[in-house]
Amino acid sequence: MRHRTVGAVVCILLAMSVSSCSWPVREVKDVSFEAITAILGAFEREITLLEDQLTDTQEQKIEGMRFVSGKLNGKRVVTAWTGIGKVNAAMTATLLIEHFKPRELIFTGIAGGINPQLWPGDIVIAAEIAHHDMGVLTSQSFDYRGAMNPLDGWRNPVFLPADEYLLELAQRAASQLELEMIETTAGERLPRIIKGIVVTGDVFVASPDKCAELRQQLGADAVEMEGAAVAQICYQQRIPHLVIRSISDKADEGAVLDKQLFQMVAAKNSASLVTEIIKCKN
Repeated sequence: MRHRTVGAVVCILLAMSVSSCSWPVREVKDVSFEAITAILGAFEREITLLEDQLTDTQEQKIEGMRFVSGKLNGKRVVTAWTGIGKVNAAMTATLLIEHFKPRELIFTGIAGGINPQLWPGDIVIAAEIAHHDMGVLTSQSFDYRGAMNPLDGWRNPVFLPADEYLLELAQRAASQLELEMIETTAGERLPRIIKGIVVTGDVFVASPDKCAELRQQLGADAVEMEGAAVAQICYQQRIPHLVIRSISDKADEGAVLDKQLFQMVAAKNSASLVTEIIKCKN
């Protein structure tokens, strides 16, 4: 009987020891996961506009990619610029998610405007985002399809939805944001912010015909080269995400010149909205 009693006491002590050692570790990990927001952009200036506002900064390189963590409006964030294109964006997002375990991810930057009512400086909050170059091409048509998710074997939807909370937060932030007047070919105007559809592909669109196609077939408001790749990773990893894009050009024959003229004000407007979103967070 004495041996059974001692054995029972030892088992209880071991259980208490394991519990006291392992449970706080899980708690710390969960707190870190909940506390940090990831912010990515394709161009360096899209991100340095935000990095310049950070306090308590810490820089580190992972596989050669530079990540800067700190506080933006008192909230913990980690930032990085991905480079242009879907592969670069996917690589950077994967490294960030693996090492920083963010609660959510926001992509900021410039885009070409497809919606004819959009002008340089305007902002599109992506309620949905899609790959415009992924699908099945035949001699008769192009059938848009989502990528196969290797984690569960199911096909992703063509339109990847933004996180509802982040989308609501962005709309609230937009109502409080004061943007500067901008001089465009349509005259001086105050940039507007809309909720819409953004599409992504590994090509810089400077074609009215392609714009009309994307508008007609996908209902696109803006086109860019990174957002859907990052959204796909977040969707598959169940990480809340949101894409914010400010218009730098009309994605037509004048897109290259307009991008040079308006990319800085567009990047600034997108960054301003992201800053306001972080400010509005609980």
